Amino acid sequence: MGGMGWIAWIIIGIIAGWLAEQIMGRNHGLLTNLIVGVVGALIGGFVANALGFTWGGWIGSTIVATIGAIILLFILGLVKRR
Repeated sequence: MGGMGWIAWIIIGIIAGWLAEQIMGRNHGLLTNLIVGVVGALIGGFVANALGFTWGGWIGSTIVATIGAIILLFILGLVKRR
């Protein structure tokens, strides 16, 4: 999400966290969605960069952040089960 300000990170983080929550069937609050979305953006950005994908703009950043947030929630679900 290079080139975007911190307000954009917050907005995209909340949207990505909420989308990941809906896809994974979880129920979190706004702050948790923000944290999951921002951390998911970092994970998604790392994965997309490693695979050679370059998606820019709001929509691309939201998709990448949502994919990263889904990966994060999946990993946290595996750890929580043990």
